[in-house]
Amino acid sequence: MKSFGLKASLILVAILLLTNGSNIEAKKCRPSSKIKGKKSPSGHCTTENDADCCLEGKLYTTYKCSPPVSTHTKAYLRLNSFQKGGDGGRPSKCDNQYHSDDTPVVALSTGWFNKKSRCLNNITITTNGRSVVALVVDECDSTMGCDSDHDYRPPCANNFVDASKAVWKALRIPLQQWGDLEITWTDP
Repeated sequence: MKSFGLKASLILVAILLLTNGSNIEAKKCRPSSKIKGKKSPSGHCTTENDADCCLEGKLYTTYKCSPPVSTHTKAYLRLNSFQKGGDGGRPSKCDNQYHSDDTPVVALSTGWFNKKSRCLNNITITTNGRSVVALVVDECDSTMGCDSDHDYRPPCANNFVDASKAVWKALRIPLQQWGDLEITWTDP
């Protein structure tokens, strides 16, 4: 009888380990699709801040998710303008407004934007021992791109935080290093 109980316990432990392992696997963010790049009509893709324009025929990966959020979520900070006529394109999704480059505002990749759940909330961005608090005002769309709604720019990766010049200045990043930077961020 003791042998049966030991075997049953071992089987139960194995099932729990396998089940827990599959839950961890399910939490990974995998690409959801690909879209084919279209050439933008003349003057429709703003290249301010070294923004990329879609290349005709190139396949771009899309995501509906982002990596899990933690107390130190790893991401890439990119320079973006939220002003009218800037490379951010349309007004921000959270408030349908444009925002000055002198205001610390950000756009989060689709999964982190989480259907506007972080709209008009602050996040803390940290790099090189410095931190800044910025307001979430927009989505960096990871699911779509290469069309007029997205200024003929590729979809965002699933781990981007697009930030105004004010964020870069507050982090004291030298101007020649503005563009892409590894950071961590967290909800306050």
